[in-house]
Amino acid sequence: MPRREKLKDLQREKETFAGRTLFAALLCLGMVALLIFRLANLQIFNRAYYATRADENRMRVSAVPPVRGLMYDRHGTVLAQNTPAFVLEVIPEQVEDLDALIEQLRPLVAISERDVARFKDRVRKSPRYLGVPLRTNLSMEEVARFELNRYDFRGVDINAGLTRQYPLGSSAAHVIGYVGGINEDELQVIDEALYQGLTQIGKIGVEKSHENELRGSPGARIVEANAFGRPLRELERREGVPGRNLVLTLDARVQLAAEQALGELNGSVVALDPRNGELLALVSKPGFDPHPFVEGIDGRRYRALLEDRRRPLYNRALQGTYPPGSTVKPFFALVGLEEVNLDPDHREFCGGEYTLPGSSRKYRCHKRQGHGWMDMAQGVIKSCDIYFYALAQVLGIDRLSAALGTFGLGSVTGLDLPLEKSGILPSREWKRRTRREAWYPGETLNIGIGQGYLTVTPMQLAQMTARLAMRGGGYQPRVVHAYQDPVTLATTPVAAVPLAPIINRHPAEWERVIDSMEDVSHTLGGTAYRSFGDAPYRVAGKTGTAQVAGLSQDEEEAPELGATPYHLRDHALFIAFAPADEPRIAVAVIAEHAGHGGAAAAPIARQVMDQALLGEIRWPASPSASAPAAPAASPVPAAPPAEPEALPAAAAETAE
Repeated sequence: MPRREKLKDLQREKETFAGRTLFAALLCLGMVALLIFRLANLQIFNRAYYATRADENRMRVSAVPPVRGLMYDRHGTVLAQNTPAFVLEVIPEQVEDLDALIEQLRPLVAISERDVARFKDRVRKSPRYLGVPLRTNLSMEEVARFELNRYDFRGVDINAGLTRQYPLGSSAAHVIGYVGGINEDELQVIDEALYQGLTQIGKIGVEKSHENELRGSPGARIVEANAFGRPLRELERREGVPGRNLVLTLDARVQLAAEQALGELNGSVVALDPRNGELLALVSKPGFDPHPFVEGIDGRRYRALLEDRRRPLYNRALQGTYPPGSTVKPFFALVGLEEVNLDPDHREFCGGEYTLPGSSRKYRCHKRQGHGWMDMAQGVIKSCDIYFYALAQVLGIDRLSAALGTFGLGSVTGLDLPLEKSGILPSREWKRRTRREAWYPGETLNIGIGQGYLTVTPMQLAQMTARLAMRGGGYQPRVVHAYQDPVTLATTPVAAVPLAPIINRHPAEWERVIDSMEDVSHTLGGTAYRSFGDAPYRVAGKTGTAQVAGLSQDEEEAPELGATPYHLRDHALFIAFAPADEPRIAVAVIAEHAGHGGAAAAPIARQVMDQALLGEIRWPASPSASAPAAPAASPVPAAPPAEPEALPAAAAETAE
């Protein structure tokens, strides 16, 4: 029987085909609708957002660092300036292998091992998205070689910028300070918005204390870039606001005169204008060159500075604490006149030593054979220790401490520079708090001649002298005279801040003490007569010698200066103001291990005063030759004692 073929169901096939066609059509229509919706979303509803994203891919916004403010002295001498420089910068985030990159750059740009070490140190301390200088001060030839090959170096660029320069070099470095790279600790406290585009910050001195005024505010620029991020052209630029210039109170000529007067001696000189508190000179010697810190000092050189036994980075004027020696005697004479109605004609006999009732301990005078009968004026002029031992015993430690506190000892002066120390102003309460011991009468005698626990900074001594010059008046010391707008050059003076006056019941007492200080400088036999006897202006001064090591009870004579090891020699001090009747300058000098104040420190003050008051130095050069300088290879550091222990009561003698 023949096989029958199954008939096709055409109707069903049509329905299946139609269903599939409809599904495909709906799918295509849905996809078209989705595409239309997406296009509308991109180009209509969120156009602004995606246009901005596209521009960000095409354009780069970078900070324009502001120009740092300049510094001038009171006569317009430039103390800190900016000089043009080409800087090769690397953005670590955009470089896979920094060592390989450096090797690739060496044929184009001279890169020393010091540059590499400094660069890597900066990379560790800086955010990786910021450009880090690899080489500064590139030559035009190096710039040209790099520009020809710049497309081979991703994350590397040359920027034309400014670098900080200090025309006076090491002179006044402790005052002016320096700038250096921003480290991790500083990044934690600064406002990053204010430091966009900046890699440096003030580290010490005025550069640090007035960072906000000097820094300025950053600007911005918009640069069109290609797909590789390379800049093609600058589209827009907004300059930053430059920092304000500072007119300092310093007189560069007086500063240099003070440094030259110290010669080879280590020490400090501080000069103030007592009429307004302006700082004329602040010397800490030895100093240091600030320029290596600007570029980024390498570890070897920095260690050498730290290990230098002369401690050049140590600001002796603000951080060095020394016994004031006999420089405090005029102030104690003033306290005696005011507090216990001291009869200035009352005389004490100086036989070379002094003992407390019921004690066999001897407190010696610097003149071992004694001065004979001494009244108040002669006690100041001859710097007789015996007279002031007796006066200190009458006054007591409470009056002595309170009086010195009134003149500013025991607290910072408020000078607008960082790291100032307060020294030690001893009292019964201070000793109980710090040493858990009672106060002894012999310690009062030590304080009476400026020894023992009492320590001061040169800055405090200068401020104390200025207040005496103003007969109890005075102003807070300051180093900035005015702010200057860098565009208009208009200046805004900084107002002097008056201090609370020191009022005595009898104003004539000021003149009596000051007259005795004038005799120190202008009367034959005065301890500063050799330096100021022929001065064309009247000087009220007082010499001092601070012992570094004391004598034992059985030593009758102090050894000669040359026979004493350098590190055990006395510090030489001198304070003075001039002209005595209308003061224009107050000076404090400390020459470390230089011996007698009249022989070593007073001649230094004479040169400083000659320059400030006469405009020239009339005193013979190299006065420091009168006192031995530090040996070239001294085995002991010539550094000031830091918060020293009290000297034994038997060691409380000075030599003027």
